Amino acid sequence: MATSIVPYRMQPVGRERHMFATSDDNAMLRQVQATHAPDGREFNVKPLLYIIEDIFQRAAPSFPGFIQETQAQLDVLDDKAFQSGFFDMLDLLSSTINRISCEISCKCSGGGDAHATTLGIFNIVTSYSWDAKVVLALAAFALNYGEFWVVAQLFPVNPLAKSVALLKQLPEILERADTLKPRFETLGNLIKAMLDLTKCIVEVKELPSDYITSDTPEMAAVTAHIPTAVYWIIRSIVACAGQILGLIGMGHEYVLHILIPYRWYIISTTETWELSSLAHKINSIYNHLLQQLKLCHQLIEEKRQIESYQALVRLMETIHIDNMKVLNRLLIHTKDDQLPLVECPTKRKVSIDVLRRKSVLLLVSDLDVSNEELFLLDQMYRESRQLSSRTESQYEVVWLPIVDRSTPWTAAKEGKFEALQYMMPWFSVHHPSAIDPAVIRYAKEKWDFRKKPILVVLDPQGRVVNQNALHMMWIWGSVAFPFSVAREEALWKEETWRIDLLADSVDPVIPTWIMEQKHICLYGGEDLEWVRKFTALMGAVARAAGIALEMLYVGKSNPKEKARRIISTISVEKLSHTLPDPTLIWFFWVRLESMWHSKMKFGTKVQQDPIMQEIVTMLSFDGSDQGWAVISRGPHMAKAKDETILKCLTEYTTWEPNVPEKSFVVAMNDYLNENRTPYHCNRLILPGEAGRIPEKVVCAECGRRMEEFIMYRCCTD
Repeated sequence: MATSIVPYRMQPVGRERHMFATSDDNAMLRQVQATHAPDGREFNVKPLLYIIEDIFQRAAPSFPGFIQETQAQLDVLDDKAFQSGFFDMLDLLSSTINRISCEISCKCSGGGDAHATTLGIFNIVTSYSWDAKVVLALAAFALNYGEFWVVAQLFPVNPLAKSVALLKQLPEILERADTLKPRFETLGNLIKAMLDLTKCIVEVKELPSDYITSDTPEMAAVTAHIPTAVYWIIRSIVACAGQILGLIGMGHEYVLHILIPYRWYIISTTETWELSSLAHKINSIYNHLLQQLKLCHQLIEEKRQIESYQALVRLMETIHIDNMKVLNRLLIHTKDDQLPLVECPTKRKVSIDVLRRKSVLLLVSDLDVSNEELFLLDQMYRESRQLSSRTESQYEVVWLPIVDRSTPWTAAKEGKFEALQYMMPWFSVHHPSAIDPAVIRYAKEKWDFRKKPILVVLDPQGRVVNQNALHMMWIWGSVAFPFSVAREEALWKEETWRIDLLADSVDPVIPTWIMEQKHICLYGGEDLEWVRKFTALMGAVARAAGIALEMLYVGKSNPKEKARRIISTISVEKLSHTLPDPTLIWFFWVRLESMWHSKMKFGTKVQQDPIMQEIVTMLSFDGSDQGWAVISRGPHMAKAKDETILKCLTEYTTWEPNVPEKSFVVAMNDYLNENRTPYHCNRLILPGEAGRIPEKVVCAECGRRMEEFIMYRCCTD
């Protein structure tokens, strides 16, 4: 019997190497396909695969490539494998598994041809699906493999195992574990590769037919490779089984190693090379199949997202008795997340029930929310909470942070998100990843969210009553409650162009000046010399006219360091009042931009709306590099830019006689209108927002259509 060991070890190696190097995959595939005659029987291979993986993991835990995180799977093996009906299924499959095991043992022990043995296994599993074929074959190998290692592991402590191990000559093998280490490592690599590819095949089988069918190009591409993949897994099983069976009788090979060391080294190295070559083949197939599978998953995900988006559209169009269904869909990505909200200041998770039957304002933004916006929103929110019994306090704000998911989520982004969340006094979705992609698409397509923050208003029944209430919030604050489009339209109908609308919410001193019936002058620009000249002239004219005048510098939008220096100089030289914080300068101009957007929402045309004409004039002041001024008292206003207003003040004696009869502001305005130069160059920089820029804008000064340009700005001051 001993003399047959060396021929067995030598003959398969030569044939195996020749077959692997020259086999025609197409011819092989035809032979494999000829054995495939499924009879429609199906069974869940997952529980059996869990047990197979458990055997490989426990048999040789030190093998490379077996990731320790799979221990979590092994800890719940009973839950996954021993499901209802599992033992009944195993009763039906056990005879097939044993037949394959016997086929492997008999053919490999006799030094048979690996390809023929592989086809023999295919004939045994002819009536099963491809995923079942490979799992059954793997189960048969796991049975032999597990039996070998149970004996190897237990023989030092178990008398029965010791007796069996002696017959298998295992003690001598294990004494030379260092010599066999390369072979065991290669075997472990191949087993891992087979498991990975098998899981991939099973995953293909489990792809949902509701979203991808066999005739879908992506699915057809992946399934075309399955028979080849199954063949090479079973072929590798045969090779691995040959290695394990070949270890029995290794004691004789040790004598060969002593007598003819070079010949033994060649045999050992060649066998290791065979396993490495098979592992490379399996990994190549796996990588290709994985790429094809990713394409399938992308297609499935796209179809699921389309389905999810369409369901969301239908839900948003449906009438509900309260807002819970809508908020659940918008704020909860998975059904398991029962506490999707975070109370920002405390980081405490809360239920969505805190929003039940309330008006909900969804603050939709990315992570680039400006400090100014957050500061002012925070102020308005806290003011509304001071008297909880007031009607305008009956709303909640929820932040929906929408981020670009095509770029990786980094620690820097996480830090930025947490910093923003910490600054907010309202609720937030607990993490950007919790927002359903369908909700992100809905926000972009239905609410026109691009980059700038928007404030979407849901009424207590979950209906969207305003796609962006941020503008009316800037203009009127909590007075705009319940922040609906209808309320916005009603507020505009009550408005006229006056200093109250323009600036009373910017500085608390302005309402006091209005009550005291003082003349109020707002002025701006970034030319310090002009500021000095204007304030001196304006003060002198006011004293000459005997009027009570207050001047307030409001600068330019996006106040930078230059504006701060001018403010500092004005304060030091006591030229006029200034806004105490650059944020308030920003707010003055953003309110004007908001008035523009709010008016445009209702299709208002500049040439047909007096308020819109005034808004455009103010924005054109900001668009120029020149100084400007607005003088107001009661319902009257006069305004002009740069040299025009300076000339008007210098020539005060010309229009002074009209002041007692008409009032100071009206007399000034008449002079400006009578002396208007036919030459002017007005620039209007409109705040960009999707779908809100009109095709035609007329000059507020002369009524002519303005030329249109595209401007990109980067101001570093």
